[in-house]
Amino acid sequence: MKSLFTLSVLALASTAALAQAFPGDKPVTLVVPFAAGGPTDRVARDLAEALRKPLGGNVVVENAAGAGGTIGAMKVARAKPDGHTLLVWHIGMASTAGLYRKLQFNALNDFDYLGMINDVPMTLIGSPKLPANTYRDFENYIRANSGKINLAHAGLGSASHLCGLMWQSAIKLNTAMTTIPFSGTAPAMTNLVGGQVDVMCDQTTNTTAQIEGGRVKAFAVTTEKPLSGHKLLKDYPSLAEMGLKGFNLTIWHGLNGPKGLPADVAKKLNDALKVALKDPEFIKKQEGLGAIVVNDKRVTPEGHKAFVGAEITKLKAVIDAAGQFAD
Repeated sequence: MKSLFTLSVLALASTAALAQAFPGDKPVTLVVPFAAGGPTDRVARDLAEALRKPLGGNVVVENAAGAGGTIGAMKVARAKPDGHTLLVWHIGMASTAGLYRKLQFNALNDFDYLGMINDVPMTLIGSPKLPANTYRDFENYIRANSGKINLAHAGLGSASHLCGLMWQSAIKLNTAMTTIPFSGTAPAMTNLVGGQVDVMCDQTTNTTAQIEGGRVKAFAVTTEKPLSGHKLLKDYPSLAEMGLKGFNLTIWHGLNGPKGLPADVAKKLNDALKVALKDPEFIKKQEGLGAIVVNDKRVTPEGHKAFVGAEITKLKAVIDAAGQFAD
């Protein structure tokens, strides 16, 4: 009996020592489920840099692209829950539950939630060849040409795909627009600029330069309220104030680990994240991407998970109504 008690005490002491030493000499890897160079990759690399000091260890980024982000997510879900393998993913964490019939993980049950990172607003943009210059004129033009409008997106499950679905549902057209998927944002944007397609809704990380350069027309933002603090987009209305009540869509990013992280390790990761999100250099870099660093209850694990749960419900209803799925 005494030996069993001694072994239990030693085991507890060993676990506590490991948690206290985390991350030790082993780097913390932020898995990005997309190729290098994209918006999520840039967010992760900025975060890695901001996390190094508060974590007291090396933080690296690994790209594991494919299948709309689900390959990278599975890699983290199956990783050892020691805090050294984490996931930086966007709204796909919520949308995949509705998009994929045979998803091999459960977003709410197979991960430990560590906190939100940022919100990336979206903009509704159109070809420079469109006659409309304001959102009201734009929507009237869309309705007058119902069935003749082409809506571009960057592929199944992409930010532009989700936004397009939500916007089509919200404006309740009698005849649906023709949806044209591309292999990514770049070809979709090229065709929009060239006038081969009419409309796209995408995140500011992809649209701001095109709007500023006058290569596309901007009509509205997808946040609940106008972006009064954004030097380029401050004068554009929100879709909610244009009559689409409750319309609020951002391409947020969050930090997750595999299910079963030791409590002390999870706390250290969340504490480090909170410090990183207040780093002036990190905030500056996110502003350069058109992103807004989160500073509300979603930075807590509980708030993060509750928010994603609500997003899953919201997005699944839109996806189910549109009938667009992947195997």
